[in-house]
Amino acid sequence: MRVILAEDSVLLREGLAKLLQDGGHEVVAAVGDAETLLAAVDADRPDVVVADVRMPPSHTDEGLRAALEIRSRWPAVGILVLSQYVEKRYAAELFETHTDGVGYLLKDRVAHVGDFLDALDRVAGGGAAFDAEVVRQLIARTSHGDPLRRLTPRERDVLELMAQGHTNAGIAAGLHVSRSAVEKHANAIFDKLGLTADGAYSRRVLAVLRYLGS
Repeated sequence: MRVILAEDSVLLREGLAKLLQDGGHEVVAAVGDAETLLAAVDADRPDVVVADVRMPPSHTDEGLRAALEIRSRWPAVGILVLSQYVEKRYAAELFETHTDGVGYLLKDRVAHVGDFLDALDRVAGGGAAFDAEVVRQLIARTSHGDPLRRLTPRERDVLELMAQGHTNAGIAAGLHVSRSAVEKHANAIFDKLGLTADGAYSRRVLAVLRYLGS
């Protein structure tokens, strides 16, 4: 796939570029700030952008804001955001703006090359990829809220993996259960969260948004 990197650390940027090239991907641009990132995407639309949340000049949220603008202007471009820490507001904001082709990973996850490349593939393919630690910390905000307290431990396991972007097949493999069991748990989750199958919105997306944002 064709990738644009946005990371202000030269060492990490070059390391990511080599990792991606060794994995058979084309790095069409590697930049160090959000303004240059937007110009690069405008000039040469990639399949996916990998961007740090904090970039110059203020090192606060420039990378995330650039990611949100990319989703608005070029929705076909996947976005995989990297962060040193779990920034709950940013993770929830990224997911809420668009449910396809988005991801949020901790930078430590890059050291697990297989996990990183798998997340990149999922995002480029239109799926979601949220770091398990990000999801766990977001879950902490929901522990006192209804109706999430009504979920069984297994249903919460299924919903956590949904939030990470896994398909039913991936969830079944991760939990060592059948796909039909996952579908049964998913339907129970939808029922407990009061999400009807009216066709207007994806119940899966609404369940994950409830999970991340309540």
